[in-house]
Amino acid sequence: MNTKSLVCLFLFVVSTVGCRHEHKHPVDFYYWKADVHIGETERNYFDSLACERLFIRLFDIDLQEGNPVPVAKIKRFDATIFPAEYVPVVFMTNRTFANMTDKKIDELAEHTLKLIRDIATVNRFPEIREIKIDCDWTTRTRNAYFRFLEILKERSAKKISCTLRLHQIKDKKQTGVPPVDKGYLMCYATSDPTGDDSANSILDISLLKAYTRTINDYPLTFDVALPLYSWGIVTNHLGQKKLVNGLSADDMQFPFFRRTGEYTFEVEQDCFLHGLYINKGFTVKLEEITPSLLTEAKQYLHRKIDHNYRIVYFHLSEGFLKRFTIQELK
Repeated sequence: MNTKSLVCLFLFVVSTVGCRHEHKHPVDFYYWKADVHIGETERNYFDSLACERLFIRLFDIDLQEGNPVPVAKIKRFDATIFPAEYVPVVFMTNRTFANMTDKKIDELAEHTLKLIRDIATVNRFPEIREIKIDCDWTTRTRNAYFRFLEILKERSAKKISCTLRLHQIKDKKQTGVPPVDKGYLMCYATSDPTGDDSANSILDISLLKAYTRTINDYPLTFDVALPLYSWGIVTNHLGQKKLVNGLSADDMQFPFFRRTGEYTFEVEQDCFLHGLYINKGFTVKLEEITPSLLTEAKQYLHRKIDHNYRIVYFHLSEGFLKRFTIQELK
């Protein structure tokens, strides 16, 4: 190969790589509230980011008296508010699938599908193309959960997708690869918020990197889910912990709170914190997603993942959205 040909080949490779790294990942949102309220802020972000899909949680499934039942069902709303594709999401507890017979699994899939269809009809969903299941399955429940997904696909004739936790990507040989059309990699909830770890349990970049070292070997197409939410971890005098959702640094104001660290505070006066009554001497650890942390995560994933993917933000709520500009979410 002559020098001119080598130069042309080099320029072609560089331009190809450059195009990939300039790729913009399209953005969608989750909606996770039972009482639906879509205001001007939510509509503005959804429209400005040219979102095409809203992943909307319809209900949870959990065990009650030994039987799987739907709980926390979404209240009635008007799905025509967005000219978008609505993807129904069902959250299912892992214990739901413990010790289930094949017959019970088949019945659960049928009942789940019927309730999805009923809610979609009442709320005027456009055509459903995809159903998404959210479950943190384990090696013990894997077979039952995977059968449920197979039956759901067979009886719905729809595209079936599911969430993928980071540990399920890392330990795919133990947890298995779910029989779905697509996965959604949850790049959040990286550790236990009630533990003693000083790291941000919502999103810790070092843990994200550790769990995704071999991510490109995962044999299933997936998009990426990223967090926008925040919370505070309140610890009382006995060391008991409670999560308070939606907290930000603006809530930690003098004279009720005294900063003891970059993200930690001590309660100086008895008060209410987002409806929770707390006493003097309690401590609060604030965990939130800042624009810089979100950007760092997105840049790492962009460099790491070798296929094109969409980003789904958790979730579409004014309280979280207003912390970011439109540009920061693109």
